[in-house]
Amino acid sequence: MLLLFNKPYGVLTQFRGGDGRPTLANHIPLPGVYPAGRLDRDSEGLLLLTDDGKLQHRLTDPRHQTWKTYWAQVEGEPEAAALERLRHGLELNDGPTLPALARRMNEPAIWPRDPPVRYRARIPAAWLEIRICEGRNRQVRRMTAAIGHPTLRLVRSTVGRWRLGALQPGQWRRINAPQAPAPATPRRPKRSRA
Repeated sequence: MLLLFNKPYGVLTQFRGGDGRPTLANHIPLPGVYPAGRLDRDSEGLLLLTDDGKLQHRLTDPRHQTWKTYWAQVEGEPEAAALERLRHGLELNDGPTLPALARRMNEPAIWPRDPPVRYRARIPAAWLEIRICEGRNRQVRRMTAAIGHPTLRLVRSTVGRWRLGALQPGQWRRINAPQAPAPATPRRPKRSRA
């Protein structure tokens, strides 16, 4: 079994604990499913859950390079050179990232965040689509900060071949778990030798 869940802002990616903060247990009443990966408490969007340990391992093992797509609302308006840094890979405090696929995008037609992102009239914001095949702690947020454009809002729209689609925050749907995910696409960009 595989569940596609639209994790709301503020929900912890765990079933137990939480110290009074909302967890997956507040939204998913099915026993025996576990997250295949994580989303930070302040990130939103697609989270996969499964009762299949092999599938869970395949989706989270870095060797399988499962591509994930994020929509990041960032502070400021990144220039082409900043996006090129994402595409070539960045040096973070835990080592270099693999090259990402990154581009400017129009604001996606998604739900309003609750609570809303703080509006600042003098500081513009832009949306980026960032695709990575790694899954380090708060990686996309650290990448956008490294290029001088901190993330204001982060929504994951795809994991491998699975898409968020029309799921609204807190909604989930069950699909039959495939034997294995489709091959990773797109191909990983080559690391710059410069």
